[in-house]
Amino acid sequence: MKRVEIPSRFFFSTPPAPCPYLEDKMERKIVTLLAGEDPDHLHNALSLAGFRRSQDLAYRPACEGCNACIPIRVQTKAFSASKSQRRVWSKNRLLKAIERPAIATDEHFTLFKKYLLARHAEGGMADMAFCDYQAMVEDSPVQSQLTEFRREDGTLYAVCLTDLMDDGLSLVYSFYDPEEEKNSPGSFIILWHILQARYLAMPYVYLGYWIAESPKMAYKKKFRPVEILTKEGWQVLFS
Repeated sequence: MKRVEIPSRFFFSTPPAPCPYLEDKMERKIVTLLAGEDPDHLHNALSLAGFRRSQDLAYRPACEGCNACIPIRVQTKAFSASKSQRRVWSKNRLLKAIERPAIATDEHFTLFKKYLLARHAEGGMADMAFCDYQAMVEDSPVQSQLTEFRREDGTLYAVCLTDLMDDGLSLVYSFYDPEEEKNSPGSFIILWHILQARYLAMPYVYLGYWIAESPKMAYKKKFRPVEILTKEGWQVLFS
């Protein structure tokens, strides 16, 4: 197993809070600041160890008595779309993808709020103001970008905030027009990133954490082959 070398630094623990994915569970995270002479190198090293990014922080779950959150990534070169995924691609084939700098706009924020109110009205993000959204998008010390997905008439369909890493693309946060739910925009965004990573000769697309017991997160295992991070390192879960 290849050893992941993480530069010496301070790590902090967050206080326990209700888990947003599993009932009757409390979540706790280990966090560190993405700072120093080379935050991109630090980010890459931490990602290989299962950390995720939120603004200028890297975090990883460290919940007492629970290890349900499992880091997961897609092997882009070996990826083969299923029949249902090919249908998703076909439904969205006329969308135009536009890569832009990670800069918040009013248009993006309007769609973001519409998405939250429809999908996560009870969540902690529902009350975010534009300044909060702007911080989520722009407060990044590493290489990041936004990808817009627009319909033929130019209207905004979806947006994804993505980190560009040494070995792949990491999906930080995506949102879409909830009225398009029937066209599976979330799955389409992942498919687009897999093909984009393959075009860029990047071996992985990082999807965050897979939680087998959570319907909200279980879908990630469908983009095969996927690898999960175990005590023995990254291993193929489904091929």
